Amino acid sequence: MQPPFSHAGEIAALATACCWTIGSLAFQSAGRRIGSLPVNLIRLVMGVVLLGAYTWVARGTPLPTDASGHTWLWLSLSGLAGFAIGDLCLFRAFVVLGARISMLIMTLVPLFTTIFGFLVMSEVLTPMELAGMALTILGVSSVVLEKRRGESGLIERLPLSGILLGLGGAVGQALGLVLAKFGMGSYNAFAATQIRVLAGLVGFIVVFSLTGRWPRVRAALSDGRAMMSTGVGAFFGPFLGVSLSLVAVQFTEAGVAATLMSLAPILIIPVSIVFFKEHVGWPSAIGAAVAVGGSALLFL
Repeated sequence: MQPPFSHAGEIAALATACCWTIGSLAFQSAGRRIGSLPVNLIRLVMGVVLLGAYTWVARGTPLPTDASGHTWLWLSLSGLAGFAIGDLCLFRAFVVLGARISMLIMTLVPLFTTIFGFLVMSEVLTPMELAGMALTILGVSSVVLEKRRGESGLIERLPLSGILLGLGGAVGQALGLVLAKFGMGSYNAFAATQIRVLAGLVGFIVVFSLTGRWPRVRAALSDGRAMMSTGVGAFFGPFLGVSLSLVAVQFTEAGVAATLMSLAPILIIPVSIVFFKEHVGWPSAIGAAVAVGGSALLFL
């Protein structure tokens, strides 16, 4: 499939990182009030509604009924891998390891995506792209790791269960992205996202039913401020952000797209400075510059 303009995939990936930056702040606000698991489920329900409304206006149908069996199969597997398995592991890793170390492990997503892209679709990156990926991962990692070392420190004492959960989250997200590209082909990205979100929603419904967490969801729905924050996150996450991520993998290699999408921890720095008055040290500033330089290489 030919891109509509030069670097369409890379630009979509950067736009995805911007959306995920906004979405993560909104979900953080909602999660502090009602818990991360209810937020996960409710955001997917909101995402299905938003995607249905958009595709009804843009494509004349609120559901992806025109998708082939091949598309439904692989996008459903992608949704289960990315939303259900990947997100469940990631949010549990937040509890066990903390957000910063979990995010550090998530910087391995581009590496896993490149491996899966090669295994599933025989995608091979150029030396320039590999160098850009390495610089970007290095820069993001240094930013995410800085404060963790200042707070408590000793990475070797991290529990193995937490590390495995973090790796599960990274593998789930990477595999979900590659399976989405494999199953989507030239199919509409927003309709493809709807299939993924529907599959992820089914996975979460099963988990909530098996663990008896529905009372927490009912309680969460009564919190107006949390629902407003979740709605903002759903717009910039499952609706716009995830759809743009599929546009990205349609028009560039999955590993390149995943690398640019991993810039969210960098993009959140100016937001933290302006709105939360956080101090950002020189290691973070240097790491951000390295990550931006690595991203620039991906455009060359």
